[in-house]
Amino acid sequence: MILCLDVGNTNIFGGVFQGENIELRFRYDTKQSSSSDQLGLFLSNVLIANTIDPKKIKQIAVCSVVPSTDYSLRAACKKYFRIDPFFIQSGTKTGLNLQVKNPNEVGADRIANAIAAISLYPKKNLIIIDLGTATTFCAITAEKRYLGGAIMPGIRIAMESLSSKTAKLSAVEIVKPIQAIGRDTASNIQSGLYYGQLGAMREMTKLFIEEQFAKQPPVIIGTGGFTHLFSEEKLFDIIVPDLVLYGLKLALELNN
Repeated sequence: MILCLDVGNTNIFGGVFQGENIELRFRYDTKQSSSSDQLGLFLSNVLIANTIDPKKIKQIAVCSVVPSTDYSLRAACKKYFRIDPFFIQSGTKTGLNLQVKNPNEVGADRIANAIAAISLYPKKNLIIIDLGTATTFCAITAEKRYLGGAIMPGIRIAMESLSSKTAKLSAVEIVKPIQAIGRDTASNIQSGLYYGQLGAMREMTKLFIEEQFAKQPPVIIGTGGFTHLFSEEKLFDIIVPDLVLYGLKLALELNN
């Protein structure tokens, strides 16, 4: 079995592969600092609670955008699983041609997404939209050239910014509003969050296509925790919630 961990600014998104299938998915809050023992115990216990023997984990793959967590996580894997985890980092084989100014700046999660995407859709132009803590856009050509993309605040960051930087605006549930015109403060905020994010995604996608993919339209892939909110907006050609986990598994196989 292979344990794959996507370490983000909000949580760790994990999955356990048995062959090509994901047997378990889970999340762990990363907003609080965690010691190696806290992480190790959580990982062990979540496996046991789902009837998976931790001893069956033979490899661990990680992509992380939270450097402060990396040391503790590596130590946890060594102590509780007797495995030195594989991290996507500089020098990792990806199968991509990173045509950006500084390849080391590209987030490991975006690399993992791209690895999975080119495997799912070989010889296709691709736009990946990942709706997590941040909303990220990646542009990849049919020749596996990773061109770069864009980063904007995610829908939760936008909501938290409103509630923390204003005196009278409170946090709201992040949902798809019934209509664009809100009738109270909460529905006003929900409308702004939802349609603001949707409008930005549509505009960014249009610009990417105009700049790079006008002759061969891309496959637009949606992923990330908030993608489901926009599933009926005809923005994505396909939604792959576990894209980053599949990318981690593929990266591990490429680098074995």
